[in-house]
Amino acid sequence: MRPLLLVVLSILLGIAGCDRDPKESPAGPASSAQPAKTDGEGKLCEHGVLEVVCPKCHPKLAAVFQAKGDWCAEHGFPESFCPVCHPERGGRPAADVSGKSGGKSAPEAEAPADGTKVRFKTKETARLAGIQTVKAEERKNAGGILVTARLAYDATRLAHINARAPGVVRTMKVDIGAQVKKKDPLAVIESAEVGADRSKLQAARARVSIAQKNLERVTALQKSRFSSEKDVLAAEQELETARAEQTALATALSIIGAGSGAGGSYTLGSPIDGVVTQRSATVGKLVGLEEMLFEVVDTSAMWAELDVPEAELSAVAVGQSVTLDVDGLAGRTFSGKITYLSPQIDLATRTVRARVPLENADGALRGNMFGRARVDVGAARASVMVPDAAMQRAKDVHLVFVRLADDEYEARRVELGVREGNLVEIRKGVRPSEDVVTTGSFLLKTETLKESIGAGCCDAD
Repeated sequence: MRPLLLVVLSILLGIAGCDRDPKESPAGPASSAQPAKTDGEGKLCEHGVLEVVCPKCHPKLAAVFQAKGDWCAEHGFPESFCPVCHPERGGRPAADVSGKSGGKSAPEAEAPADGTKVRFKTKETARLAGIQTVKAEERKNAGGILVTARLAYDATRLAHINARAPGVVRTMKVDIGAQVKKKDPLAVIESAEVGADRSKLQAARARVSIAQKNLERVTALQKSRFSSEKDVLAAEQELETARAEQTALATALSIIGAGSGAGGSYTLGSPIDGVVTQRSATVGKLVGLEEMLFEVVDTSAMWAELDVPEAELSAVAVGQSVTLDVDGLAGRTFSGKITYLSPQIDLATRTVRARVPLENADGALRGNMFGRARVDVGAARASVMVPDAAMQRAKDVHLVFVRLADDEYEARRVELGVREGNLVEIRKGVRPSEDVVTTGSFLLKTETLKESIGAGCCDAD
């Protein structure tokens, strides 16, 4: 049985290569290859079959399968992969279930050359394929340099909390995700060192009391001429020494968080307001001074760390404005200014790290999010914008398909710029007002991939 996309692309849709012999089988040399799968195009739909060729999701395909004679009238699916008649195939062709293929999979296949053309045999087959296009739109964008960005916690609002004295965790007060205020308790730890210091503090307090009474006695005797001034000075020195020892012990216990109370337990508190993001402490665990027990982060502000290419470094400086679009937060734009530019270049990526503080009052920004930042370095420029549905990717190449005629399309390798909502800037490869393919662009990409299903492409002259 031929693979599924081979049937749809090469036989049913009748796409023909520009240089292929008309007498050659539509399947051609790629008849044993795997269907190309990228992103969501290779996922099963709610009906249990590949969404890209599901006749229930795309009713126009039903007539195509029926014309080929591959149709299960009882269940309304092609007989070759009907999920009811052939449940063992999981809504995929037999070749896909087995996992065996004679050629490269789509991620391994080479990207089509710029200008590669795909032509349908007739305009009718092109109409049945359901390909839709929109015109590339010209817009005015702020001039700038587009760089990648990663969100990180503001290091000035990040606290790593360890034990103040070695001991055993007796009580847990918070868990991961808890909102805490400054000095809120995190855990109670019992420590032999704290118990010993508290005993020493009690002894120091007793010495202060005795030294105070001794000073009062000696001072009274001096007034009666039964004691010398030397005896008074010695008593004052003894009192000051006792007081200094008491103060040192009290301060040490206060820093630990054991300023009051008896025994050896002390409370570990939060040094800042924030949310608990990490916890390694557990009840009964013996903890030392080096181990981090809690991480508390104030997420009301974040850092965007930009990777500025070495070639663009001369145009970037501290104080420049930056606009940031973040993956997962479509439709929202964040703004800030560069406050730091690293003095060294990363040896692996040949980029320089720049830092942009961002306000995050609603907590929408999260650590390790990725995005694209535009550094404002100059005047506005005209840009070509297309829907992100028109974008396809083969290996590391971004592709857009342009309609040349009703039955002919051309692959363009493009250079991406900034994003605005669901629109993507094309900095190179597409001209304004050209018709770019949205629905059906994945099918065209599959057709152009070398050694892929229904390979029917040729290089542009």
